[in-house]
Amino acid sequence: MTDEDATSEDATPAGEPDPATMDDDLERTVDEVLEPAVADAPLAAIVEKQRAETAIESLRAEGVYDDSRRVREARERRDADPSDDATGPDGIALPVTEPPTETAVLEVVKQLEPEPRRTDLEDLLADRGWSNAALESVPGSWAVIGSVILVTVPEDCPDEAELGAALLDLHGEADSVLADEGIANDGTAGTFREPRTRLIAGDEDTETIHTEHGTRYGLDPATVMFSPGNQAERARMGEVGSADERVFDMFAGIGYFTLPMARAGARVTATEINPTAFRYLLENAVLNDVADRVDAYMTDCRDLADELEADRVVMGYYGSADGADETAAGGAETAHGTRTDEAHDFLDDALAALSPGGVVHYHEATPEARLWERPRERLEAAADAADRTLEILDKRRVKSHSAGVAHVVVDARFE
Repeated sequence: MTDEDATSEDATPAGEPDPATMDDDLERTVDEVLEPAVADAPLAAIVEKQRAETAIESLRAEGVYDDSRRVREARERRDADPSDDATGPDGIALPVTEPPTETAVLEVVKQLEPEPRRTDLEDLLADRGWSNAALESVPGSWAVIGSVILVTVPEDCPDEAELGAALLDLHGEADSVLADEGIANDGTAGTFREPRTRLIAGDEDTETIHTEHGTRYGLDPATVMFSPGNQAERARMGEVGSADERVFDMFAGIGYFTLPMARAGARVTATEINPTAFRYLLENAVLNDVADRVDAYMTDCRDLADELEADRVVMGYYGSADGADETAAGGAETAHGTRTDEAHDFLDDALAALSPGGVVHYHEATPEARLWERPRERLEAAADAADRTLEILDKRRVKSHSAGVAHVVVDARFE
């Protein structure tokens, strides 16, 4: 048989489809159907699960995070289809409006079936069967600290487990919900400012990483204090100084103010007496790549004061209350209580460490009736005792502390 005969024998009869092109035609037809859907599908950035919180903060800062959609577990990719949420183990699909350019991600994929985020806690609880009367007890606010939601549960809450489950549904990136029962005041726990919490939903492991303005805080909200209301002040502390300033953080905690200041270039001596908080302080210095600029000591700040020459002293602590009412100016009583070991008790030591012309950031829980009189009086008394002159540079409300009491900070220069 000739080559010509072989070619003729293998040829497709006239009028019948060519099998060699059928697969290509079918593939083109499928692509023609899928391409418009994929093109219009919203985007998701795939990141490792342990980086989800940091990535969300970075995507928000970049302006590309999409709050209208839920965070999803990314599916294991079965093929090369870009319409599927792709990932390796423990991947998370973060909704974005466009591919990020500043945030490190594994890849950007299309989502064919995005899940819209519910934004109303009351609607979610109504869907779970809560009556109108029960919905009146729904809290109006809560805090998301990394992967942990911290909420004050109202006394008349009909079902705190349902409340916790609804909060997890509302915040797809969260793993646990803790009931916030305030800060301990008694004994060692009061001195250490230990939080009182209860797990009401989600994972028992509440250790997490919380990111603010690029600063990463590793912590367990069930064991160490973290006040979301202090966020603006933490950010400000990263902006007030200059590179290579010498800073003394007298009550460092897990690095609330130490970390943003060190990230801005300051050299920080940080003291903390709570062993759990101190462990996180050391870990967070490494986590934020500032371990070379942070000298941390698990000791009473007064033990180091005489040995330092600081350009700036941070006094972010206002003691513990004994539960008794305090009588404010004019005879008004507050629920503030008599406080012990307040920052003003440490002002002499702060000034011992402060170089001439240096600045103290003095925090206080002040009854509204004595705002700003009492903090000024205490700063003036410390200046007189140290034979130094005082200049008030700034006065700020940090947040409401309790009924009739404000958490404030005063920036004061001492010559």
